[in-house]
Amino acid sequence: MATKTSKASPAPAAGSLLTEEQVLKMSDKDYMNEAQLAFFKNRLQQLEKDLLKNADETTEHLRETVLVPDPADRATIEEEHALELRTRDRERKLLKKVQQSIASIDSGDYGWCEETGEPIGVARLLARPTATLSLEAQQRRELKQKLYGD
Repeated sequence: MATKTSKASPAPAAGSLLTEEQVLKMSDKDYMNEAQLAFFKNRLQQLEKDLLKNADETTEHLRETVLVPDPADRATIEEEHALELRTRDRERKLLKKVQQSIASIDSGDYGWCEETGEPIGVARLLARPTATLSLEAQQRRELKQKLYGD
């Protein structure tokens, strides 16, 4: 089992990042070494950049006011704007989690369960790079919320 203090393998050559396949093939003793942290930090920074770009595009799109005389067309446009704003609100929340994940990489806490201190797992982090709980801890939390409410 990996421990939080392990720094087993050296980072890849300067300027080269691991691929997803290489990260998955690494052994448990290499968990959250410098190369993996660089891989996840790059992935999170790209996600952050994409979210900010989407927010800018939404801002520009909403500034484009089109006056249409037909009430049905106007309602359609308003509904599209409302949907776009809901999507951006979800992305705003995700952006906050992405930024927290980047900060946890910088502090050395990334990849470790907040509740148990155990490894979250590379496969889970590839699927959800902002995960802060191991799969088991997340399942316990969801079951508790289901049984007792929030």
